[in-house]
Amino acid sequence: MPATVLVGAQWGDEGKGKITDLLAGNYDYVVRFQGGNNAGHTVVHGDTHLALHQIPSGIMYENVCSVIGNGCVVDPKVLIEEMDNLAELGISTDKLLISSHAHLIMPWHIDMDKGAEVTRSAHSIGTTGRGIGPAYRDKISRDGLRMCDLLEPDYFRERVSELLLVRNEELKDVYGTEPYDVDEICELYAGYAQRIGGQIVDTVTLLNEAVEAGKSIFFEGAQGALLDIDHGTFPYVTSSSTSAGGACTGSGVGAKWIERVLGIAKAYTTRVGSGPFPTELLDETGDLLTTKGAEFGVTTGRRRRCGWFDAVIVKYAVRVNGLTDICSTKLDVLDGLEKVKICVAYDIDGKRVENMPDTLSAFAKAKPIYEELDGWMSDTTACKTFEELPENAKAYLKRIEELVGVPITLISTGPDRDQTINNGW
Repeated sequence: MPATVLVGAQWGDEGKGKITDLLAGNYDYVVRFQGGNNAGHTVVHGDTHLALHQIPSGIMYENVCSVIGNGCVVDPKVLIEEMDNLAELGISTDKLLISSHAHLIMPWHIDMDKGAEVTRSAHSIGTTGRGIGPAYRDKISRDGLRMCDLLEPDYFRERVSELLLVRNEELKDVYGTEPYDVDEICELYAGYAQRIGGQIVDTVTLLNEAVEAGKSIFFEGAQGALLDIDHGTFPYVTSSSTSAGGACTGSGVGAKWIERVLGIAKAYTTRVGSGPFPTELLDETGDLLTTKGAEFGVTTGRRRRCGWFDAVIVKYAVRVNGLTDICSTKLDVLDGLEKVKICVAYDIDGKRVENMPDTLSAFAKAKPIYEELDGWMSDTTACKTFEELPENAKAYLKRIEELVGVPITLISTGPDRDQTINNGW
């Protein structure tokens, strides 16, 4: 069984880029199966830390074929800019392939995304404004344009003409923005097609033939389980299937090929954007986690909200994704704290709740029930094995394992590749 899925086990920003970067070189294909350039994965190239938004992290390895799957939405302008930035660093994107069935982010999607956030006012979701949600909306309503349409100029023009009859009116009447010209859009996207057309292929057939031939695939998820459109804290979610099931629908590769599902979870909890966050710390400890953990979004630069580790949401992520392994990241951020806390349950209207609440209103009322453990007043960044970790750090990780029911087989104690402990992976 040659396929592994990597997903976020919290609200995203768990350090998936580093772990993908660490593991990707062992696989033949690395596949992004959902999301768009609203994601941000940080990978290492020499002494440089690179932020990748659309391109899979496997691009850093010459032996790896990187694939943007059919479950993704693609902004060609951003993609080409990212390719050019990599080329300036001597990193080839020749082995980057794009699914012909991935949907296009069009300029009006960005206008609609930003405009919708304004109209939501106090109930804003906190989107990145990259046009992701409106692009997925058009996909589901069967009004979207796909990458393969770029390769058929006449059909592309016909579809753009049809869409703009409605979209231009919507943009003017609802959002107060300028309409788009069919000729200008077609000329712009013809240039994109000329640049990346040769990399748009039938990735479903490609990946299935590869896995049938014994090749290995690493599925790289973006965001996190609690941002999943079906299983997340709706409506404060993204617009795609961020859980492990999305790897199959977003690539066309069947579930029988998946051997392991690795969930990435910080040793504490963070969240970007709006929505309930039971363990959020609005105090000096929260500020410490933000500063020491450099908790600012890779894509937006927004400050992340920080709190203690929430075992309830991670146990939920274990179930929803079928996690076989967990990687605990940023353990070092907790170094030096006298006490550390783990949320083991919620108090909702005076009742102890140990599972994820079914409604947003209940989740919004959840008050964390903590277990307090002794911290470790020492540095973990130089530890190379689990045994070298401070005793209290080991106890902390073991307690998390007990609560969520899955072994922690990788432990990250810093941003560099060599600051990773293999604990059974």
